Amino acid sequence: MSSFANAPVPPPDAVAPASTAGAWPPAGGECGGLIRSRAWQDTPLGGLEDWPVTLRTTVSNIVNSPVPKVLVWGPAQITLYNDAYRALLGDRHPQALGSPAQSVWSDSWDWHGDALSRCRQGEIVCFRERPMTLLRDGEASPSPSVLDLFYTPVFAAADAVEGVMCTVVDVTQRASQADALRVSNRRFRTAMDAVHGVLWTNSADGRMTGDQPGWAALTGQTPAEYEGYGWAQALHPDDAQGAIAAWNAAVASRSMFIHEHRVRRRDGAWRNFAVRGLPMLRADGSIEEWVGVHTDITEQRAAERSLLAQATALAAEVRQRERAEEQLRTLNENLEARVIAEIEERHRAEAKLAQAQKLESIGKLTGGIAHDFNNLLQVISGSLHLLSKDIAGNDRAERLVGNALAGVSRGAKLASQLLAFGRRQPLEPRVVNATRMVQGMDDMLRRAIGGAVEIETVIGGGLWNTFVDPNQIENAVLNLAINARDAMNGSGRLTIELANVHLDEDYARRHDEVSPGQYVMLAVSDTGCGMPAEVIARAFDPFFSTKPEGKGSGLGLSMVYGFVKQSNGHIKIYSEVGHGTTVKLFLPRAMQAEDMPVRQDAGTVTGGDEVILVVEDDAEVREVVVAMLSDLGYRVLQASDAAKGLAVIESGIPVDLLFTDVVMPGSLKSPEMARQARLRIPHLAVLFTSGYTENSIVHGGRLDAGVELLSKPYSREALARKVRHLLGNRAQRQAAQAGAAPAAATVAPAAASAAPSPAASPAAHTGAGVVLFVEDDPLIRVTSAAMLLDAGYTVIEAGNAEEATCLARRHRPQVVVTDINLPGASGTELAAQLRGEDPSLVVIFASGEASPLPRGELSGSLILGKPYTSADLVAAVQSALQPRQKKRG
Repeated sequence: MSSFANAPVPPPDAVAPASTAGAWPPAGGECGGLIRSRAWQDTPLGGLEDWPVTLRTTVSNIVNSPVPKVLVWGPAQITLYNDAYRALLGDRHPQALGSPAQSVWSDSWDWHGDALSRCRQGEIVCFRERPMTLLRDGEASPSPSVLDLFYTPVFAAADAVEGVMCTVVDVTQRASQADALRVSNRRFRTAMDAVHGVLWTNSADGRMTGDQPGWAALTGQTPAEYEGYGWAQALHPDDAQGAIAAWNAAVASRSMFIHEHRVRRRDGAWRNFAVRGLPMLRADGSIEEWVGVHTDITEQRAAERSLLAQATALAAEVRQRERAEEQLRTLNENLEARVIAEIEERHRAEAKLAQAQKLESIGKLTGGIAHDFNNLLQVISGSLHLLSKDIAGNDRAERLVGNALAGVSRGAKLASQLLAFGRRQPLEPRVVNATRMVQGMDDMLRRAIGGAVEIETVIGGGLWNTFVDPNQIENAVLNLAINARDAMNGSGRLTIELANVHLDEDYARRHDEVSPGQYVMLAVSDTGCGMPAEVIARAFDPFFSTKPEGKGSGLGLSMVYGFVKQSNGHIKIYSEVGHGTTVKLFLPRAMQAEDMPVRQDAGTVTGGDEVILVVEDDAEVREVVVAMLSDLGYRVLQASDAAKGLAVIESGIPVDLLFTDVVMPGSLKSPEMARQARLRIPHLAVLFTSGYTENSIVHGGRLDAGVELLSKPYSREALARKVRHLLGNRAQRQAAQAGAAPAAATVAPAAASAAPSPAASPAAHTGAGVVLFVEDDPLIRVTSAAMLLDAGYTVIEAGNAEEATCLARRHRPQVVVTDINLPGASGTELAAQLRGEDPSLVVIFASGEASPLPRGELSGSLILGKPYTSADLVAAVQSALQPRQKKRG
């Protein structure tokens, strides 16, 4: 690191007179305080009161920015920076503040000085992923870092560059992840080389297309030569037709392709290869492409032929000796038995690999589509629930909406079944008494399977508790009962048996994914037609069904299988054709006492007047949920990602409940946003929602403790009950902590304190206008937009003049609220351009300066002084809209 022993730095504790420094710059953390307290009269910058407006504005923006920024000003190249940048300086701070740039970055001045020089000529300079070694604030030794640096000229006039601002983005973690990905790819390629494997892909109809580097490297064929079935030209003439026929048969049956043939290597040598190929399936069951591997087994086959030749020679030598002949026969029989056992074991391993790959493929497919699919269902469901109020009394419309909601429910069930098979659904397990659970399902089962089926329940004494999701185990029993009813054609005997069992180590060795131990066994038996072995082998496959077309989705047993496996259990089918079937579920024993079920409130759906912050990246879903919550009487704020949601929390707006999607783009994830929000609002209620939760709030297939989740799609009633339940619990916790008796007594004051002023209330302003809000500070922009949205206005946000110009031409706003000091073109330049295109446009300048505009400039514009309240902002917009409304009248 550079030394500052000879740098001409004013003492850090030199304090300027109060009349000189005043209270500028506002806030700014430690660096802002150092700037205010330093005596600048003896520096090239002069006293604070003499600093030009451009310098003062730029410094204010920098020291109040959460992003690392540094300003190099004037011919002396004086360095000014904020607290975020201070962390990158390490022990150079605070001496670097106010020092010449060359002394600060003497160790990297060759490229840093060049960037400053180019920028002072008006050029914008960027460095992407610049490797540097930094002694960061709080670290004991320098560490390698990767930074993105953006050098921007700061103009004092139209063509005069007085300073250079550098914005720093730390991308060390991203660069590290990219390196890890490259290492992973190399590792995969090395693994393929280690097993003498060649990877290839074919289209859904079995033709080789696109770039196939492995096949080309092996055979020397060009893409034009191996295209389609051209790859067969590299096969031995005696093997080509058989290989093509076997391949087409596998493509037609959509099954694993296993074959062996000879391939001509690019050097002309013939090599033996074992071939395996598997189809990758889409969500609808269709094949996306085939993926396969050629493995060189030439040496293996040569060794086998050599062994066979030796055995033949041995037989010829001892043919005259009867005893030796018997010994050889015995040896061959033993060898054959070992080969047969090895082949069988190999087939079992291949079957297990195929099943594991199929599970992984289904899991990835369902996880990838579930979130977007359930978002789509949520938009449809929420819109239908809102529409149902408007069509009350119209029988035909109500019937159609009911049919549509039933379709949404079926779609949600389909997504849930797919997630269950892929082991991606979030479980909420409890300690369950299986006896009580099965007995409680008696009426439900009788209604589901009909009176012609006799139900018998056999429950062993002293039955253990088990740790499962009660809703999922009920669904599993119901699915098994309905399958049994169909297998018996609607009449017969259904037996449900519960017993304690112990699966020993021998059983665990013979069955995959089974751990020895104590289990609660739940068996469902029927007297139906039974299943042959080939049907049992595919019974758990998704979309496999022996029922007539249209009578079943083929997901019932798949869902049961996925749920049991996700619950660390085991499932086994026993069946005999013509006699019936038994499906046994082995659920792990729980040593804890039973969690008694809580009776759910089925009363009237109610709302409230609390403030709810909705954070959802899907605009259509966000619009629907905001409408449903507003319809319930709640006051709703909204944000499109976790960072903006946290900005609303940090703005100080009172929030009672945070309702956030789990999976959203951006570096700040929803669980972290919720954690930080609760640090700022200790009694904040948090409700997560998602169609697919990945691993952020679900671990081991189970929701994290204390997490509340409302799965998409949800109805208006489900949303209302969940929100009311969480807000009620919040009120009780507040009352208990404050020592108040009734929880209701604490709710009213909290609600009153959260209410906006009358000028900002949605009830006071219908908000019929479109407002373009232009502000480069993201925190101010998010909170101010929330104020206007809360007042009912349509808000369009922009961070600079160029973005605002494009949005104004697209959306035609009636009012523009803009900061004066913007990056690039200023707010006044923006206003002049927009007023030139639309003379009726009203402009409101938001500024912290006493007189931000010269007299007579942009007449008819309004001034809104910073800082402003929600009431100030809404009143200014309302005042701006009144002349337009009168003119239309």
